[in-house]
Amino acid sequence: MDPLGAPSQFVDVDTLTSWGDSCEDELNSSDTTAEIFQEDTIRSPFLYNKDVNGKVVLWKGDVALLNCTAIVNTSNESLTDKNPVSESIFMLAGPDLKEDLQKLKGCRTGEAKLTKGFNLAARFIIHTVGPKYKSRYRTAAESSLYSCYRNVLQLAKEQSMSSVGFCVINSAKRGYPLEDATHIALRTVRRFLEIHGETIEKVVFAVSDLEEATYQKLLPLYFPRSLKEESRSLPYLPADIGNAEGEPVVPERQIRISEKPGAPEDNQEEEDEGLGVDLSFIGSHAFARMEGDIDKQRKLILQGQLSEAALQKQHQRNYNRWLCQARSEDLSDIASLKALYQTGVDNCGRTVMVVVGRNIPVTLIDMDKAILYFIHVMDHIAVKEYVLVYFHTLTSEYNHLDSDFLKKLYDVVDVKYKRNLKAVYFVHPTFRSKVSTWFFTTFSVSGLKDKIHHVDSLHQLFSAISPEQIDFPPFVLEYDARENGPYYTSYPPSPDL
Repeated sequence: MDPLGAPSQFVDVDTLTSWGDSCEDELNSSDTTAEIFQEDTIRSPFLYNKDVNGKVVLWKGDVALLNCTAIVNTSNESLTDKNPVSESIFMLAGPDLKEDLQKLKGCRTGEAKLTKGFNLAARFIIHTVGPKYKSRYRTAAESSLYSCYRNVLQLAKEQSMSSVGFCVINSAKRGYPLEDATHIALRTVRRFLEIHGETIEKVVFAVSDLEEATYQKLLPLYFPRSLKEESRSLPYLPADIGNAEGEPVVPERQIRISEKPGAPEDNQEEEDEGLGVDLSFIGSHAFARMEGDIDKQRKLILQGQLSEAALQKQHQRNYNRWLCQARSEDLSDIASLKALYQTGVDNCGRTVMVVVGRNIPVTLIDMDKAILYFIHVMDHIAVKEYVLVYFHTLTSEYNHLDSDFLKKLYDVVDVKYKRNLKAVYFVHPTFRSKVSTWFFTTFSVSGLKDKIHHVDSLHQLFSAISPEQIDFPPFVLEYDARENGPYYTSYPPSPDL
């Protein structure tokens, strides 16, 4: 109540319904949800997380009215923009805000700067500048808008703020498509809460009538309120969902810097043929060639003259190309094989990924698409420790992955795949497969041999992974029961392999 006894116009964020609580009926039907989800083994990169959902609020109203630690003001570089959000904040905060802003000396696009809240209910105002949108500079605009949200959250974290109220940073005046901007806003906040969730208790998206429908439509993609909603939203995620922090992934630019502008290079025609791509669209001017000579780098790699850092950088660029293609290509034919899927966790709490050898018709599918599908599924899994369970059960020569394919896959994947892979359980191996595995891990790749565990029976596997944590193909259970005796779900786990 204000001094005159009238109701306060300000809204306490603690009284607002969280996004997670806005779906009671669906959350309560947990049994049905679990059953439906088990049919679809592919998990979303944005998993159902009740704790994260409890921190998020979608609220239709004026951000300036929120009673929270800080609200966000979207402005221009001189912090004098006259848009509905800024005008409301200035009106309610009082004249002292303008004086404080003059001390900041402006704000660059993507930056975030802090002032007091003055007469607002919020203690602070975080000012940021969204990008002007032009389709030809879309990549730069995406990166700048990501920086706005990320820098606001980082500043809130550094100042130990418990709650933040976001306006829609991409103002209509700056021309950013609302739906594209909302994808960036939601995934950036989601990733930040996953990593730094313990520092922020509440994030409010304050939207207008025009913006509410878009946020209602896209929030389930990044903040699914149940396993069912997670599964249902997965097909609607865009191709580029950003990296582990939500930052847009920029594919390698196909431009280079010429060592001697205007001068013909030796064997140029022969080298260009080796690239296997059409370079006719690349400008002839020296500044149109912004990256080191890739062909020369390949030669240096062969000669052992390229530095380790440069080699890692080149490998990362190559992986990003595969990742972008994996997110944009239709891989439904590979997914339908159900040869790779996520199941539970092992006895150490690490994610378990299953590979079913019998479901891989090597001679009938495009193996490059198989690599793309592997990357599409595994990119967000490999950021944390995980284990692989490979069922070699009842495979034939038409299912065997040759060493060249495995070497290519090993060379393509990012370093996190190798670092965070803690074990490979090779179930029902044959003598031939054991010999092949030994040769491959000894002479083709390094650092993998000690992670391989040959498992002759499911009982042995259960010493590392509880049977309730693995979705078994029926033929694997039948084969193991026939060869090793029946298995029981109550089989007690023993020490790790």
